[in-house]
Amino acid sequence: MFFRTNQFQYNAKPTKPDPIFAKQLQEVLGGQWGEISVMMTYLFQGWNCRAAPKYRDLIMDTGTEEIAHVEMLATMIARLLETSPVDVQENAAKNSAIGAVLGGSRMEDVLVAGMNPQHAIVSGLGATPTDSNGYPWNSRYTVASGNLMADFRFNVTAESQGRLQVCRLYEMTDDPGVRDMLSFLIARDTMHQNQWLAAISELEEDGVEGPLVPTSFPVENQKSDVAYQFMNFSGGEESKEGRWAKGPSIDGMGEFEYVAEPRAMGEVVEEMNPADPLMHGTPKKPIQPQST
Repeated sequence: MFFRTNQFQYNAKPTKPDPIFAKQLQEVLGGQWGEISVMMTYLFQGWNCRAAPKYRDLIMDTGTEEIAHVEMLATMIARLLETSPVDVQENAAKNSAIGAVLGGSRMEDVLVAGMNPQHAIVSGLGATPTDSNGYPWNSRYTVASGNLMADFRFNVTAESQGRLQVCRLYEMTDDPGVRDMLSFLIARDTMHQNQWLAAISELEEDGVEGPLVPTSFPVENQKSDVAYQFMNFSGGEESKEGRWAKGPSIDGMGEFEYVAEPRAMGEVVEEMNPADPLMHGTPKKPIQPQST
């Protein structure tokens, strides 16, 4: 059960409307690495968690916080849109390059000015569950595999990409109110990256997971002779200087080996067998005309 309080986790009020930045801000709401994605990812990871209770509670704490971030961003976008399409056109006309192509208050002029027309036509000056190009949010952005090591590593990636995009958006606005909220989100992403990294370490310390995913797969069932070989499959040999090409492996189970000229180890490619005639694929030989 979730309870909502009538107070934001942090401020979500711009100094002035800016419908063009509202379009840009949609990315960290409904984009691949946006707050809806991490919210749904963490909630499903938590609901599906069968590991120790501390891990489930960690995930649910964070997933619930992300609901608050979605509300903050949606509200900020709506407040940035508290202006009319005509205002957007008039402000854009102050720029001589844009003003040269604007001739009135038509919606196509607003599009030229940079506002997302769906913010006016579809959502009535409100946020939408879409990215900055208007592409709908997709549940395929989420990951909840049931393996916490795999999931927590994805979570680090998600928070890294999210923090990167919020930092870029921070640089794209000079609105003090917007920057204030973004600085809070950046700080929370700092914590979330740290907590997932800490949880990864604790999984190993608890002995329930090792550095490789999955830990439970029998080592004897893999082709161990190639398990620690770094293979040079592109021009140049600079990669041989890396940690991944020499010394003990990260899992402590082998030694890295650099293979300068990897060889093909599989069978010679043979012709494919013909498909079932009902598939009506292209045959190897001409089809004989059927007699009538």
